[in-house]
Amino acid sequence: MTQAYDTDDKRWAAGRSRDRNADGQFLTCVKTTGVYCLPSCPGRPKRENVVYHPNAGAARAAGFRACKRCRPDE
Repeated sequence: MTQAYDTDDKRWAAGRSRDRNADGQFLTCVKTTGVYCLPSCPGRPKRENVVYHPNAGAARAAGFRACKRCRPDE
């Protein structure tokens, strides 16, 4: 993860602004739906339901699956 996205606040801001520069830097994982998304995904989870993982392998190991909307594995 680069320093531009080194805190949850910075990652949250990147997701809220749909920052495509953040894609590939981390994944947003939504606890209530069990999916992981790119930061640029148009989905809008509540902050308290979000955790971050550095890559798809880590997100899958934590029990999340790929979002069908933004398709982070493609």
